[in-house]
Amino acid sequence: MEVIGAHLDGVLVLQPRAYADARGSFTETYNRKVLASLGIPGEFVQDNQSHSRYAGTIRGLHLQVEPHAQGKLVRVLRGRVLDVAVDLRRASPTFKQHVVVELAGVDGTQIWIPPGFAHGFCTLEPDTEVLYKVTDYYAPSAERSIRWNDPELAIDWPYEPAQVTLSDKDRQAPTLAELEARS
Repeated sequence: MEVIGAHLDGVLVLQPRAYADARGSFTETYNRKVLASLGIPGEFVQDNQSHSRYAGTIRGLHLQVEPHAQGKLVRVLRGRVLDVAVDLRRASPTFKQHVVVELAGVDGTQIWIPPGFAHGFCTLEPDTEVLYKVTDYYAPSAERSIRWNDPELAIDWPYEPAQVTLSDKDRQAPTLAELEARS
């Protein structure tokens, strides 16, 4: 596994090594010792997998707050996504900044998103499957959402609002300013 990009404060883009032969290929997608050597702390306690039928499906922006903040190791099994991480750690020099990385099942690229970041993605192909490992269990009381097209964040999504597929929860999510006002 190799770091091929470092963004914001602690977000890493990783490329697992694939070994190919006449049969196909083999890739080690997770190795705790290797990830620890790259500065990715902790133990993963839960795996989550999503399937999105349509290109233009947006999931997010989601996070869990303390004491259940989650770090996420995200990869695409099939299809392609634009993956987004927004730094919401108040003491961070990159507070409210975001990074957008394309992940594709064909090359196995992964992104490590530390605790304290909101996360979301937009599918670029139909029938996209995403798998992510998290460092804390799902805790509904700690769950927060931020509107995917919050003007303050100015994320450059590849689709216009009328073209995206959203859950009701994501459609009704507050802006970051609205969420901060509730805290």
